[in-house]
Amino acid sequence: MISLAALAELAAAHPEALESPVAPIRIGDREFVDTPVIMATVNLSRDSTYRESIATGVESAVRKARVAAASGAHLVDIGAESTTARAARVEADDQLARLLPVIEQCSDEGIAISVETYDPAIARAGLAAGARVLNMTGASHQEEMYDIAAEFGATVILCYVKGANVREITDVRLDTDPIPGLLEHFAERVAVARSHGVDHVVIDPGMGFYYGNLVDPLTRVRHQTEVILNTFRLRTLGLPICHALPHAFDLFEEHFRSAEGFFAVLALLGGADLLRTHEVPLVRAVCHAMQTLDVSGGWDA
Repeated sequence: MISLAALAELAAAHPEALESPVAPIRIGDREFVDTPVIMATVNLSRDSTYRESIATGVESAVRKARVAAASGAHLVDIGAESTTARAARVEADDQLARLLPVIEQCSDEGIAISVETYDPAIARAGLAAGARVLNMTGASHQEEMYDIAAEFGATVILCYVKGANVREITDVRLDTDPIPGLLEHFAERVAVARSHGVDHVVIDPGMGFYYGNLVDPLTRVRHQTEVILNTFRLRTLGLPICHALPHAFDLFEEHFRSAEGFFAVLALLGGADLLRTHEVPLVRAVCHAMQTLDVSGGWDA
């Protein structure tokens, strides 16, 4: 059970992490300080599991991006290959044919775009078309990817990936504290990114990806929740943290579209700085409430 006592115990166990400052998130020329960044999701692959995020073509994708931006998204993440286990692989040329017209039109309209990929060719073309952020879902070719990001002055969202890329199915450890392993993983990769001139990095623990031993829905969401609430322990790296918000169908059933609002609360309590969501208006309202409401008391003794 999530309780105030359990949260207080978690915070008390890691006071140095709780107080660790992190760099602001940079999107193009804009910096975000003490303000959660909301990243919308537009999928150009019909294999994506969240049906509401799927765009059927360029016009559909641009419309969804406009709606997301008007609803409060600071950034729109666009990808053309689903990361789910059963999704078809999409050749780079086919991905670019879908992605580039959308990125170009959205960028021309002033909508900040993130391109999701593990392929250097797609990264280069997407950033050249106007994307401001590289959502990097692979570990192979990482030095080339960092060079491309540095060339365009792009922010890199560095995803936790154990294999060459997110399409390689791997397992996560469920019998041990995951945070030390995440800290080691990101410290090594961030050092390489810095050495290649990448100045702005956001780290993503990868809770939205598929893992071979997280096929039971409740096991998966329990692990996601534990990592989300321990997010603040990654702040010792000095970098902002991104979380893809779960939708936990087995818990929320017909109300699954409200699940991301619930997990947004947990992510913000846990110290996340960027929330990747399919439900922008709901998450925007949650962020506003979390920033506006005060539970410090302030009563006279």
